[in-house]
Amino acid sequence: MNFADEKELVDLLVGLRLNGRQQSGLDVRLTPPTQDIAYRVAAKVADQLAWEVVGWKIAANKPRIQSQLRTDRPIYGRVFAGKILNSPAVVVHAEQCSPIPEPEYMVILGSDLPSRSEIYTRKEIKEAVKAIHVGIELAECRFVHDVDFPPLPAILADGSGGGSLVVGPLIREWQKEDIASQRVTLSGNGISRREGTAAEAIDDPITPVLWLANELSSKGFGLKSGQIISTGTLTGMLRPKAGETFVADFGRFGQVQATYQ
Repeated sequence: MNFADEKELVDLLVGLRLNGRQQSGLDVRLTPPTQDIAYRVAAKVADQLAWEVVGWKIAANKPRIQSQLRTDRPIYGRVFAGKILNSPAVVVHAEQCSPIPEPEYMVILGSDLPSRSEIYTRKEIKEAVKAIHVGIELAECRFVHDVDFPPLPAILADGSGGGSLVVGPLIREWQKEDIASQRVTLSGNGISRREGTAAEAIDDPITPVLWLANELSSKGFGLKSGQIISTGTLTGMLRPKAGETFVADFGRFGQVQATYQ
């Protein structure tokens, strides 16, 4: 499908990224008409930025978050070089675009998963996983969350809210662990704010990666060894304030910390 104003939207999103800015709303003529076109725009934004893609983010694995994000399926976006932080991490709140801290499992690949005609199996994905860490995604959006917030295709074109990833402890021998049932708590300045489990939010860390591998493969893209994949929020979404320190407690798997100074 042709999208006459595609280049203008690409240029706009590239400019917002380069300048660390947001804007309120989006002209209707610049809103991608379909999700496929939105993802095509996101790919062109990445190409024009020429930033290395070091990972991917997944969101909206299940109906509860899908309803909040106005979608009926999971969504994905790229993570760029310079956006991988180690816990404890500090970011400047004023420089974040509509920030959201989300506890997530971070999967690191140990082998390529290229585009192909055959569907990837769960067994192949597990064999491709090198490591799983606990972490916090510091999601961002180049569109202000106000009354003029644009429809989902505009958000997909912007990279589905991709920002930074804060990586915490390694889950040792993850294959033997019951990751799905581990309760995760997100606290802000020592006060418990959200909690959840992988079973409730994403099933387990492998399931979203399986979806992503096949989704990208169908569009002619692949996953690469060494890339990190943030598999989806375990506790829902909230808005941080300047001065808040968030701790995601993954129980026996450890803690991750991020401060919005």
